[in-house]
Amino acid sequence: MKGADVNSPRETLAQQLAEAVAAALKADLEHQSRVLLVVSGGSTPAAFLRALSTLPLDWTHVDVTLADERWVEESDPASNARLVRETLRQNHAAGARFVGLKTPDGTPEEGVAEAAERITPLAWPASAVVLGMGEDGHTASLFADSPELERALATSEPLVAVRTPGLEPRITLSADYLHRARRHFLHITGEHKRAVLAHAMVGDDVRELPIRTFLACPLAVYWAP
Repeated sequence: MKGADVNSPRETLAQQLAEAVAAALKADLEHQSRVLLVVSGGSTPAAFLRALSTLPLDWTHVDVTLADERWVEESDPASNARLVRETLRQNHAAGARFVGLKTPDGTPEEGVAEAAERITPLAWPASAVVLGMGEDGHTASLFADSPELERALATSEPLVAVRTPGLEPRITLSADYLHRARRHFLHITGEHKRAVLAHAMVGDDVRELPIRTFLACPLAVYWAP
């Protein structure tokens, strides 16, 4: 990786997470024809996604979708779809099928039905969901100050359009669909996020720190300074 220290703790972590996720996909491919991987956006996953792309796997039988998406064009640097296409869908993983959440509609509220139609035929439960976490304790687009948080936590629908003060509109997988995965990974870096996670572990108010909704299920935490 140009300009990256491949021996840094974060690069090592990314490689270890990639190997664990690839092993999960490979294990499920032994007894089903297609498997599903759900990944997150933001800056943290880039190294992991690049590392995953280099691992040999029957990628033509792997579907990839997103935990959430900003309602921006794929050409926008903030697009999670753009991140996946530029980092994961290369090398061995070029043959994976990516199913994005953004539609041509002007708002996520208008596009949520079409996006749901795209993802419901995929191989649920997902073999793996790789979550991130913000310094405010959000994961996917489950934000504490989002008016749609209650619905996203309670609905059995696959997707929810969400609005959060100060942020662009988004679409997110519901907690129910994220919970359905066979394996959950949390990929975080930095001392502050470690402290936020430690705080989350000693409380149970999901509406304060939405990451708590995944602490009750087996969650493999991958952290580096």
